[in-house]
Amino acid sequence: MASLTKPSPHFTPSSLEIEPLTIAGRTFHSRLMTGTGKYSSLEQMQQSIAASECQIVTVAVRRVQTQAPGHEGLAEAIDWTKVWMLPNTAGCKTASEAVRVARLGREMAKLLGQEDNNFVKLEVIPDPKYLLPDPIGTLEAAEQLVREGFAVLPYINADPLLAKRLEEIGCVTVMPLGSPIGSGQGLQNTANIQIIIAESGVPVVVDAGIATPSEAAAAMEMGADALLINSAIALAQNPTNMAKAMGLATVAGRLAHLAGRIPVKTYASASSPLTGTITQLEDSQK
Repeated sequence: MASLTKPSPHFTPSSLEIEPLTIAGRTFHSRLMTGTGKYSSLEQMQQSIAASECQIVTVAVRRVQTQAPGHEGLAEAIDWTKVWMLPNTAGCKTASEAVRVARLGREMAKLLGQEDNNFVKLEVIPDPKYLLPDPIGTLEAAEQLVREGFAVLPYINADPLLAKRLEEIGCVTVMPLGSPIGSGQGLQNTANIQIIIAESGVPVVVDAGIATPSEAAAAMEMGADALLINSAIALAQNPTNMAKAMGLATVAGRLAHLAGRIPVKTYASASSPLTGTITQLEDSQK
C-alpha cells in the first residue's frame, strides 16, 4: 500500500486497502450502489455508473419489462460482465406483486448472462405521496422470497425491530431509508439508523434521501456498510461529476469510520506541545 505521507504518483483513493463488501457470499470492492432511473439519457447513465466505480446497479424490473419512458433499451445499455445486477420490485404495492416481479427479475438477470444471480431489492410501497415502504407487506414478501432461495435486500423504514426481524428470517442485508426517496432531505433518521447498525449481523445499506457527498460520507462514518444513491446523481447538474464525488465520499466515510474519530471534549486541547516554546527557552537561559 502506498504511504500516505509520500504518495505514489499513481495513488488514488480507490487504491486504499479497504476490506471488500460481502453480500450473500459475493464480494464487491465498491461500497456504493447506484440506480438507473431519472437520467436524461442512457449515455449519461453509462458515464455516471463508470465514474462512480460502483459494482452493483439496481434495475426496476417492472419498468424495464414494460419499456417505460426512460427505460427503453436500459438493460442492454449496461455491460453486465462488469457490474452486478440488483433487480428491484419498484412499483409494487403488495407483497404478492413484489414476489411475482422478483421472479421476473431473476429470469431477466439470467437472460442477460448472470445465471447465478438471485439478488432482489425488495420494495413494497403502496403510498404514492411519500413512497414509504409497507413494513407488513415487506416482511410477508421477504419470508416468501427467502423460502424460494432469493438473496433479499429489503428497503425499509429506519425501524430497528423490523430490521432485526428481517435479518432473522434470512435477508442478506437491511436497507433503511435516510429520508423519503428522491426527497434530497439527507439523513433524517440517524438515531434509528445507528441502532440498526449497532444491532445488525448483516450489512446495513443506507438507501434514499442522500443528496450530497457530505451526507454520503456521514452515513458511512456512522458505520453503514454501503449506500444506494440514485436521484442525487441522476438529477445533479453534472451527474458524472456527482457520481465520482459520491464514490469518493463513500470511500472517505468508510476510511474515517475505520480510523476512529477523536473523542469529543468540552475544552480546547492545543495541537502543538507546550514544551520547547520560545518563551520557555528564553526563561531557561536567564
